[in-house]
Amino acid sequence: MEILNTSLMDWSRLQFAMTAMYHWLFVPLTLGLGIIMAIMESMYVRTGDEQWKRTAKFWMNIFGINFAIGVATGLILEFQFGTNWSNYSWFVGDIFGAPLAIEAIIAFFMEATFISIMFFGWDRVSKKAHLAATWLTILGATISAWWILVANGWMQYPVGMEFNPDTARNEMVDFFKIALSPVAVDKFLHSVISSWILGSVFVVGVSAWYMLKKRNKIFARQSMKVAAIFGLVASVITLFTGHNSAHQVAEKQPMKLAVMEGLYEGSNGAEIIAFAIPNPNKESYNDDTDPYLVKIAIPKGLSLLAFMDADAFVPGIKDIIDGGYTMPDGKTAISFEEKQAKGKIAIQALANYRLAKEKGEDAEQYRNLIKENYAYFGYGYLDSPEQLIPNIDIVFWAFHFMVYLGSFFILLFAAILFFLNRNLENRKWLLWLSIISIPLVYIASQSGWIVAEVGRQPWAIQDVLPLQAALSALSSTSVMTTFFVFLVLFTILLVAEVKIMIGQIKKGPEESK
Repeated sequence: MEILNTSLMDWSRLQFAMTAMYHWLFVPLTLGLGIIMAIMESMYVRTGDEQWKRTAKFWMNIFGINFAIGVATGLILEFQFGTNWSNYSWFVGDIFGAPLAIEAIIAFFMEATFISIMFFGWDRVSKKAHLAATWLTILGATISAWWILVANGWMQYPVGMEFNPDTARNEMVDFFKIALSPVAVDKFLHSVISSWILGSVFVVGVSAWYMLKKRNKIFARQSMKVAAIFGLVASVITLFTGHNSAHQVAEKQPMKLAVMEGLYEGSNGAEIIAFAIPNPNKESYNDDTDPYLVKIAIPKGLSLLAFMDADAFVPGIKDIIDGGYTMPDGKTAISFEEKQAKGKIAIQALANYRLAKEKGEDAEQYRNLIKENYAYFGYGYLDSPEQLIPNIDIVFWAFHFMVYLGSFFILLFAAILFFLNRNLENRKWLLWLSIISIPLVYIASQSGWIVAEVGRQPWAIQDVLPLQAALSALSSTSVMTTFFVFLVLFTILLVAEVKIMIGQIKKGPEESK
C-alpha cells in the first residue's frame, strides 16, 4: 500500500469528521425522541385521552423533520468509504460492508415502511395498528444504529477475520463474533441510551419554553413529565454502560484510556481525574514536565473504573510505548519498537509471498511469517512512537465535558420531577436552565463521539491499518474542495431544520376542539 501525503490525510480526516459530526446532530434526536413519542402514543391508546394523541402528534412532526435530514447526511457519510478511503474499503470491505448492507436491507427498509403508516395512517388504520407502526419505526431506527455501531466497533476491535495473502484482503470467518463483539455491544448500549438522554433534554427544554410563555400548559406538563422520567432512567443506565465501555477501552484500547485521563505514567491503584487543567508546556510523553497545572483526583478511581480492582495497574502513555507491564490477559506488553519491527516483518513477508507466488515458488514460509506477525501489521507503517498518541487535549476535555454534563443532566431531571407539582411554572430559573440545556446536551453528545473516534487515532482499524495506509489516491485539492461543498450543504440543511423546527414549535400542538 502506498503511503500518501500528509496534507491529503489531514483533509480526508477533516472531511470525514465534519460529515460524521453533522450526521450525529440528527441521529441521537431520532433515537431519543422516537421512544418518547411512542410512549406518549401508548398513553393515548391506553387511556383514550385525545390530549395524549395531540401531544404525540406534535413530537412526531418534530421527529419527522429531524429524521429526513439525518438520512440525507448519513448517505453522504457512507459514500466517503469508497471515495476517500478506498484502500480501507479494499482491505476490509468484505467485513465492514456486511453490517452496513444488513442495516440498509433490513433496518432502513423497516423504517421506510412503517414511517409512512406512522405519519399518514392515523385515520386509516386502528389505534393499535398505528401504535405498532410507531414502535416499529423507532425499532427500525435502533436496529439501524446497531449495525452501524457493529461496523464501528469492529474498527476499534477487529475480530472474526483472517488475512488472505493471496488477495491482500481481510476475510470474515466468524460473523457472530463480529456482530456480538463486546466492544460493539457496549458501544451500542452507551450510544443509544445516551441518545435517549438527548431526546429527553430536548423535550424538557421545549416544554419549558411553553411554560415560560404560559402556552399549551397541559401539553407542556405531559411532555415534561414523560421526558424527565425517561431521561432520569436513561441517565442512571448510562452510568453503567459508561463503566462497561471504560472497561472495554482499558482492555482493548489502553492508549485511548490513558489519553482520556491525561495519564502519562501508569501505576497500581491509579487515581481518576475529577478536575484538572493540562499543562500546555508538556511537549513530550517522556519529559519530566508536570502534566497538569491544577489537579483534583479521586484515589484509585481509575483502577476501579477500568478493572473493578482498586489496586490494578493502569498503563500510561509512556508505559504503552515502552512496554514491559503485565496486560489484563497476563501477557507482558511489548514496546512500540518491537511492534513496529513485527509490523515491518509482516509487510515485507506479504511482498515476498506475492513475489514467490508470481514466480511459482514455495511461499509457505512467508505465509507463516505474516500469520505470526499480523497482529501488529499496522505498526509497520508508523515511523515514531509519537504517532501512537491521539490529541491529548481534545480527547481529555471531550471526555470530561461528557462526564460533567452527564452528571448535570441527572440533577436537571431530578429537579424537574421534584418541582413539577410544586409550581414549576413559577420557577423561571429552572425553566431557563432547561432551555439552555438543549445546546449543552448536543455538546455532550458530540464529546462522546470525539472521545470514541479521535481517541483511537492513528488507526482506521486498531493495530492493523493506520489512516495514512487507508487513503484513496486523490489530490488534496479535490478533497479540500468537496470538504467545503459538504460544509456549505450540511450547514444549509442544519439551518433549514432549525428554522422549520422553530416554526413548528412556535405553532405548537393542535388545540382541542
